[in-house]
Amino acid sequence: MNFTPTSLTGAYVIDVDPIKDERGFFARSFCQNEFSNLGLKSDIAQSNISYNKVKNTLRGMHYQQPPYAEAKLVTCISGGIFDVIIDIRPTSATYMQYFCCELTSSHRRSIYIPEGFAHGFQTLEDHSEVLYQMFDFFSPSHARGIRWNDEYFNIPWPSSPAVISDKDMSYSDFERADR
Repeated sequence: MNFTPTSLTGAYVIDVDPIKDERGFFARSFCQNEFSNLGLKSDIAQSNISYNKVKNTLRGMHYQQPPYAEAKLVTCISGGIFDVIIDIRPTSATYMQYFCCELTSSHRRSIYIPEGFAHGFQTLEDHSEVLYQMFDFFSPSHARGIRWNDEYFNIPWPSSPAVISDKDMSYSDFERADR
């Protein structure tokens, strides 16, 4: 696996390193030792799948409040997504900055998202499926969100959402800790 730091402290884009032969290829998509060696969380608590029927479905921007902040490894296993993370850790050097990348089933790239980040995505194809490997357990009472089109961040979404949940539409702009 190849870990590439993003512009946000502690977040990585991870590419597989395939071993190819006449059958296709074999590649490791997660290794507890490699994650631990980089100081990343490495004990997966649960895995989740998000299936999205329609292109331009938008999910996000989601996070959990401490002490139940979640770290996650996100991989698109079918179709493609425009993935976005926002650093909302008030003590971070990259506080209030975002990072975007495309995750597709064809390049098999993942993104490691540390605790203290909001996360969301927009599908680029019909029938896109996303695998979340969570390093912490979900706590519904600590789940929060940021409005997907908060003007402070001005995220360059590929297009207007075709589908977005009422819950995601109801989130307000982010309340910065430094105000």
